[in-house]
Amino acid sequence: MDINGKKVIVIGGASGMGRASAELLAARGASVAVLDREGSDGKEVAEGVGGKFYAVDVTDFAGTEQTIDAAVAELGGLHVIITTAGGGVAEKTLGKNGPHSLDTFRSVIDLNLVASFNISRIAAAHMAKNEPEEDERGVIINTASIAAFEGQIGQVAYTAAKAGIAGMCLTMARDLGSVGIRALAIAPSLFATGLTKGIPDEFATQLTKDAAFPKRLGKPEEFAKLAAAIVDNPMLNGQCIRLDAGQRFAPR
Repeated sequence: MDINGKKVIVIGGASGMGRASAELLAARGASVAVLDREGSDGKEVAEGVGGKFYAVDVTDFAGTEQTIDAAVAELGGLHVIITTAGGGVAEKTLGKNGPHSLDTFRSVIDLNLVASFNISRIAAAHMAKNEPEEDERGVIINTASIAAFEGQIGQVAYTAAKAGIAGMCLTMARDLGSVGIRALAIAPSLFATGLTKGIPDEFATQLTKDAAFPKRLGKPEEFAKLAAAIVDNPMLNGQCIRLDAGQRFAPR
C-alpha cells in the first residue's frame, strides 16, 4: 500500500515508537491522527505532523471506540492503524507475598491484549469501507515484544499479553483476508523509550549483552521504518516480526 495520501491512526503516538511512526508516515505523505493519554505530548506531536490529537484511555473500551470513530470521521477514512500503547508489572506467579495478584494480571491483559484486539476490530470495520487499492483496503499493526517468546522471571502477565498479540496475527489476517485487510505485529526487544530512554551506557550495554548485533538499545525510528515497510509491502501478512538485533532474553 502506497503510504502517500493514506489515512493513519497511531495509538501511543505521543512518544517513543508511536511518535517515530507518526512522524515517518506523515513525512511520507500520510494524514496522521495521534491518540494517546490526556496529559501526554500528543498535541505537540500531532501539530508537528499536521494532524490532530485525541486523548484516549485504551482500557476504556467503549471510549476508545468513540475516539477512533471521531478520528476516522475527521481524517475522512482509515487505511493504517498502529498500536504501541502498553506496559507491564514485575510479579512472579508465586512470590514471597503469595500468588500473583489476579487483578494485576487482568489489568495487564486488558492494557495490552484486550485493548489491541478492541482497536483492531474497530479499525477493521472502518477499513472494510475503503475502495480497494490493488485489492487492499487496510493494514493493522499491533505491538508485541520478544517477551512473547522468551518471557523473563516476573513477566508472566506481560508475556501472556504479548504472546496473545503475536498469536492473533495469523487468525486475524485470515479473518480479514476476504476484505483485503492485512494484520501483523512487531515484536521489539529493548528500545530507547519510556523507562529505558536516557539510561547510562553501561546499563544499556548490560541489558543488550545477549544481542547478536548491534549490541545496543533499539531506536524508535527503527521501529517506524519497519512499520512503514509493512505498510508498503503487501506480501507481509499474518505474522509477528521480531525486531531485536538477534537478542534472546535470558531468564533474568
